[in-house]
Amino acid sequence: MIDNFHKKRNEVVVALDIGTTKVCAIAGRKNEHGKVEILGIGKVDSLGVSRGVVSNIDKTVQAISEAVKSAEKQSGQEVKVVYVGIAGQHIKSLQHRGILTRDNDYDEISKADIDKLINDMHKLVLPPGDKILHVIPQEYTIDSEQGITDPIGMSGVRLEANFHIITGQITASSNINRCIERVGLKIADMTLEPIASAAAVLSDEEKEAGIALVDIGGGTTDITIFHEGIIRHTAVIPFGGNVITKDIKDGCTVMQEQAEKLKVRFGAALGDEVFDNRIITIPGLKGREPKEISEKNLARIIQARVEEIFDYVLWEIRRSGLERHLIGGIVLTGGGALLSHIEQLCEFHTGMSTRIGLPIEHLAHGYVEKVCSPIYATSIGLLIKGIQEAERNPVIIEEPVVEEVVEEVVEAPQPEMAMADDDSGKWYEQIFKKTKEWFEAEPDSEF
Repeated sequence: MIDNFHKKRNEVVVALDIGTTKVCAIAGRKNEHGKVEILGIGKVDSLGVSRGVVSNIDKTVQAISEAVKSAEKQSGQEVKVVYVGIAGQHIKSLQHRGILTRDNDYDEISKADIDKLINDMHKLVLPPGDKILHVIPQEYTIDSEQGITDPIGMSGVRLEANFHIITGQITASSNINRCIERVGLKIADMTLEPIASAAAVLSDEEKEAGIALVDIGGGTTDITIFHEGIIRHTAVIPFGGNVITKDIKDGCTVMQEQAEKLKVRFGAALGDEVFDNRIITIPGLKGREPKEISEKNLARIIQARVEEIFDYVLWEIRRSGLERHLIGGIVLTGGGALLSHIEQLCEFHTGMSTRIGLPIEHLAHGYVEKVCSPIYATSIGLLIKGIQEAERNPVIIEEPVVEEVVEEVVEAPQPEMAMADDDSGKWYEQIFKKTKEWFEAEPDSEF
């Protein structure tokens, strides 16, 4: 039993983050101390994804294939199954209440009762083209007794629960499925990316205190709000780092590639913090004069767009009704969190304490130095979620692969064996009676 437990616990899991700016595959496993070990990383530029949604199948398939091969090479493990994230502006959330009337109040409430309530939520009528991605219980009520977080083991006839339900477009998840199948892999589980980022970046104390995680990606900004350890609100804002790059391109009249380099190397989110005001020189086009851009002006262009993103963040926090309950304030992660002075701008703009979230909360000592960056928050979060799911349901991942192989091996030779048996049955007596010479000559006459 102990040996089997360790085998399951040390199983290598591969997470795949299909983002707007990058496709990242990370292979890892849980060590004996319960921490996550990173075994291999593959990171490739993403060209087939727009605002978190697959827009070009072929380019996305190529990027996934390259990222997975790189992770395979580093980890020394063959990848067959991946845990994938889903995001995009099509993601919506809603609140719903479920009721279950039990036969008697003597029997304890079991996990089966909770599962029945959750399964009932999957029967909700949604707008055409939408599907339920996650059903997250908020709190339970048993016979008018409210505010129960874990009802298993209690008694009661009427079990009610509030649920936070996250939905997304069927086509978006189907396109992700199609891309991964074309690479020759299978999806073990699909997780909403902001939930994955929270798993990598936030501590249990922060989730209990109340906190808003803001993941500023390339195409979208994802928001997840926790209170009393439970996800209370999720939202996706259709703005991200790419919109800031476009503003620099238009404001400074430079090429897209130059605008991205300006943002990454010299970008700051707070114009007042740029004191020396250096002049950045950019080569001109085809022999034209080089362009000169003030670092302070660059920061002001960036600040205007980041403030707009924070306006939406603040609006979502207020819409959740938890503005006064977020003791932990805001945690910024994702590629956009790399902009210098962005946490100061967030504090000035929202009035909430802010920190940058690094995805090292659950990593083992000696982790790869480059993963200590907000851009890997979603990838490492998907890995953590994948490891948890693999521990809960290890058979689901392995069974289909084993069955297919066995069927192929067993079924293929069966017809030939049957024919051989039939032939020997029909001709056995005649062959036995005839001489050895005649028996050897018979096949020659047939051929």
